[in-house]
Amino acid sequence: MIRTLVATLSLAMISVGAIAEEAAPIPGPRSYETRGQVTVNGQRVRYTATAGETYLRDSDGNPTASIFATTYIADGTSDPRTRPVAFVFNGGPGSASLWLHLGVFGPQHLVLPDAGDDGAAPYDIVENTRSILDVADLVFIDPVGTGWSRPLGEHEGSEFWGVNEDAASLDQFIRIWLSEHQRWNSPKYLLGESYGTTRVGALLNQLEGGYTDVAINGVVLISTVLDFRYNDTSDGNDVGYVALMPGYAAAAWHHNRIDRSAWNNDIETFLADARTFAIEDYMPALMYGVSLSAEAQAQIASELAQFIGLPAIYLQRANLRVSLSRFQRELLRDQGLSVGRFDARYTGVEIDGVGERPDADPSFYGIDGGYTAAMQDYFGRTLGVDLTQPYATLGDVGDWNWDTGRMGNNSYINTGPWIARAMRQNSDLQVLVAQGYYDLATPFMGAELMFNQPGFVQDRVHMRYYDGGHMVYLNDASLTALADDVRELITSR
Repeated sequence: MIRTLVATLSLAMISVGAIAEEAAPIPGPRSYETRGQVTVNGQRVRYTATAGETYLRDSDGNPTASIFATTYIADGTSDPRTRPVAFVFNGGPGSASLWLHLGVFGPQHLVLPDAGDDGAAPYDIVENTRSILDVADLVFIDPVGTGWSRPLGEHEGSEFWGVNEDAASLDQFIRIWLSEHQRWNSPKYLLGESYGTTRVGALLNQLEGGYTDVAINGVVLISTVLDFRYNDTSDGNDVGYVALMPGYAAAAWHHNRIDRSAWNNDIETFLADARTFAIEDYMPALMYGVSLSAEAQAQIASELAQFIGLPAIYLQRANLRVSLSRFQRELLRDQGLSVGRFDARYTGVEIDGVGERPDADPSFYGIDGGYTAAMQDYFGRTLGVDLTQPYATLGDVGDWNWDTGRMGNNSYINTGPWIARAMRQNSDLQVLVAQGYYDLATPFMGAELMFNQPGFVQDRVHMRYYDGGHMVYLNDASLTALADDVRELITSR
């Protein structure tokens, strides 16, 4: 009897303990506030920086996820209608916002060698005289699964990992931020890079697609990918080769693999001819497929070789279709080097002289150490963030739900129509498209083909090009140009 009673009490205590553990309240969001100042355009801007968590909630008010964001609000604004706010995020999907934060828009800037290996610490973090904090308050957002953002309680990351799911979570965050800071009547901008541009399209659908609109004044698309057909060279998708071809040409130009004198050493003329060739000659040849005559194939291969720096015989053997990984290896194979995917100016040493794919992307491993170290150092020593949990720079998300629902269930995602619809329904919405010539991950001609489609309001689409790759701001001159272009977009409203 005694043993039975003890066992029963023990089980009861375990059950109560388990229930207590399950019911343990979620601690409140953490926040860290500091003061700072930066000189931009000769103007000293003093600001309050708040790095911290915002809790997303379900319809019953229960926390579902924590979004970690860093907000910079400049002093001296009494009327929020005169002070724009820019919401900034990177892509991945699964990337924190450190790249745009320390790379171009924030008050501090990481200095790295242009198209060179970032090596190891220490890295230089300096005052960013190209920040846009002089013309807009800034909110750098880390979506769930990136940085220190995470699901809460019994909720899982998969609830937030998808085109629509991700956009819905950022939609809720932005609405909460606007309410907490009383900024509903401020001009609003969305700034995204890479998948962040895909997110812009889906987020515009969330923000402006219903009756409780959050109208956006402008969006900045850096290294644009909206229609994924233009970034893919899977079997049967020949348009992907067409979009990549002028990017291949830019890479060949940079590495002196073509005869520059034929274009008077003018890259703009060269790339204009590459675009024309891609549309008027190369694409029809691909469409003809096996019905293209041997003579016509040889002619196209010869002309293509003059643009992208690979031998004509190699192009013929490849049926005029060179995948990105093969191009990365083939362009500088005779030097034992591969070129970067994110930025074709970068090169990496290849041990296997006959390999088909690069060992890794030199344009990523050449920068990631610097950004990760610099961001965490900046959070800890400058912004006073004392979190010790792992900080997810890139890739800490699970399977992504690419189904966009009413946008269709095609194999290729396309959030461009949502941007086009927003432009037609919001006469103030301006779109800045910023592309690096040497970006082979989101090639510049892919963005052009996207915005050439019907539905966009063409006089409010502003295409800009830079002497850089996917992260155009790694080049100091391009960083200045990009910041100036974004500042013009915001101030010209």
